[in-house]
Amino acid sequence: MNRALRRTAVAAAAVAIGAGAGLVAGRRAVRNAARRARSVRDPARGEALRARPGDPIRVESFDGTPLEVRVVGEGAPGRPALVFAHGFSLDLTTWHFQWMDLARTHRCILFDQRGHGRSGGAGPGGYSVESLARDLRAVLDATVRDGSAVLIGHSMGGMGVLALAEHFPEEMGGRVRGAVLADMGAADLLKEALGDVAVRATASMRRALLALGGRPRTGERARRFALGPGRDLAFLAARLTNFAPGAPPSVVEHVAQVSANTPAEVWPECLISMLDLDIRDAEAKLSVPTLVLVGALDRLTPPAAARRMTSELLDARFVEIAGAAHVSMMEQPAAFNEAVESFLASLPSLPGLPSTETAPVRAAP
Repeated sequence: MNRALRRTAVAAAAVAIGAGAGLVAGRRAVRNAARRARSVRDPARGEALRARPGDPIRVESFDGTPLEVRVVGEGAPGRPALVFAHGFSLDLTTWHFQWMDLARTHRCILFDQRGHGRSGGAGPGGYSVESLARDLRAVLDATVRDGSAVLIGHSMGGMGVLALAEHFPEEMGGRVRGAVLADMGAADLLKEALGDVAVRATASMRRALLALGGRPRTGERARRFALGPGRDLAFLAARLTNFAPGAPPSVVEHVAQVSANTPAEVWPECLISMLDLDIRDAEAKLSVPTLVLVGALDRLTPPAAARRMTSELLDARFVEIAGAAHVSMMEQPAAFNEAVESFLASLPSLPGLPSTETAPVRAAP
C-alpha cells in the first residue's frame, strides 16, 4: 500500500472509530440520564398502573370498530356516571388514579379509543375526530341508557367531547350534564394566537405525517425500537414532552410503554385529524357546565391556550394544577381528583333520575 493510500485508510479508520465512540458515548449518556430520572422518589407502583377495572365489555361503534369498555363503581340515584376518554397514544389505564378514587361515589366508565389499547383498529370511519365523537356516543348508548353522565376527556379525548357537542348537540343538557376537558389544546386557537408561524408549522407537520403514513414499515420499526433497545430514549422523550421534573418514574415508564405499544398506523391519521380540528362551532354547542383543567407546566397544551378556550366556552371554570405537565391526572392525581369532585358537587342535583347499573370496585388484569 502506498503512502497516500495508507494515510487515507488511517483517516477512514479514525473517522470510523470516532463515530463508533460517539455512538457508544451517546448511548451511555442516554442510559445514564434515564437512570438518574428513574432514581426520583416514586410513591406509585408500576405494575398497579396496568390494572383494568371490572370485566371487559365489547361495544361496536357506528362503523363496526370494536371498543373495549370497562365499568366500575356504584352510582347513587341522581349522581351522574363519569365517562373517561383518554388521549392520543394512551389507553384507559391512564385513568388509574381517577377510577380508584371516584368509583367509591360514582359509576365510572372507561374505554380504549379506536386503534388504542385493546380496542380494534378503525373501520371505514377512520381516525377522524368525528369518529371519536361517534365512538363516545356508542359507549354512552351501551352504558348510560338511563340517567346522566359527565364526560371527562384528556387531550385527544377532550377533542372527542367537543366533537360530540358539535355533531350531537341534543346530548348536551339531556343525557350529558357536564364536561371536564383536561390538558387539551385546539389548533384553531393556536393559529389565531401565533398567526402564520403556526400555520406554516402545521402544514410542515401534516406533510411529514402523510409521508410517514405511506411508509408503515418505518413506523413499525420505530415502535419496535422504542419497546426494545430504545426504551431508555423513549422514557426520556415521554418525560420531556409529557411530564414535569420530578414526575414519578413508574408513571413516566407506563406512559412511554403504552405510547410505544400504539400501532404505528394510528399515528399519522390521528395526528392529522387533530391538526385540522376547528372547535369554534363546538364551543357554542358545549352548553353544559365545563371544567377546564391544565397542568401549570404543560408544554404541549400550555395554560395560556387553556385559559383562552375557557373564555370562549359558554359556562366554564378554569383550574391550573401546580407541579403537573401534560398528563396531569397521573402526575398530580390528588389535585386533579379534588378539582373534579368540587366541580361535580357544583352541578345541579338531578332528583328523581333512575340509578344506573353498578359494578363492584375491582381490577382485572
